[in-house]
Amino acid sequence: MTVAVVFDSAGTLLSTYRVAKDVARQVLMPGVETTTLTFASPDRVLIVLPVHSKHLISTEKDELLSEYLTKNEIGFGISCTRKITTADEISRMLYSDRVTKVGDLQECIRDVWRICKDESTLTLNSGAILNMASRSIEFAITAGGWPFDGAKETITALHTMGVPTFIASGDRSTKLEIMADHLGIPRDRVYGVATPTVKAQIVTDLKDEYDHVVMVGDGINDICAFKAADTAILTVQQAGERPEKLFRAADFVVKEVGEVLPIVRNLVQRPATSRS
Repeated sequence: MTVAVVFDSAGTLLSTYRVAKDVARQVLMPGVETTTLTFASPDRVLIVLPVHSKHLISTEKDELLSEYLTKNEIGFGISCTRKITTADEISRMLYSDRVTKVGDLQECIRDVWRICKDESTLTLNSGAILNMASRSIEFAITAGGWPFDGAKETITALHTMGVPTFIASGDRSTKLEIMADHLGIPRDRVYGVATPTVKAQIVTDLKDEYDHVVMVGDGINDICAFKAADTAILTVQQAGERPEKLFRAADFVVKEVGEVLPIVRNLVQRPATSRS
């Protein structure tokens, strides 16, 4: 049987530390789960911003974030949302915001760097959570990720078995490619800024090429892909609370990424005519 494995990145292959800043209350929220925060309101949209952390840190903190993004021609990607909206709607709101300052995002970056600075392989992603009902940037966010122990060995073992691996994640493609290079995953198998429905579509498309597609994820934004996959594996290596419906959607729950190997090995050994 031919098998392909799709991994989420943050919390699945990467140990991740995230921080959000509540812009209205001016409160930093360390260690937050940004997808859970986004899904807590139907009006929230999580976007990623391809900002260069060093350049943003050197910018005057009182400059409006919207002006910084406009001046430097910085676009955005939609990472996840419960609300059906258009990129034009988000763009109009993001670039006209008159409240959020560059300093709000600087605080997030500094806090993540404080936690992650000693990691040898690290990616930083920044973004924001917009509230489409209040027409505001509700939270500035930054996340830092580094490979879990055993992640690279797991990918190598899967490739040795002849099992191709893919990454489908809401993170930026450029950052994911750096981590994919480290893990040994070809860049053409990396899908960045993938919303929950896009992740599910990636899984569905791969089912046309392979007898069996496995989805490995850790958060509520993976649930659509879980339902599309032949086998769904929930990993709880990243600490944090998860809704019960995520556990119900999973065929297996593992404590670390290396536990994916025996599950996949059993699938590979099945006759090609056997699908579940």
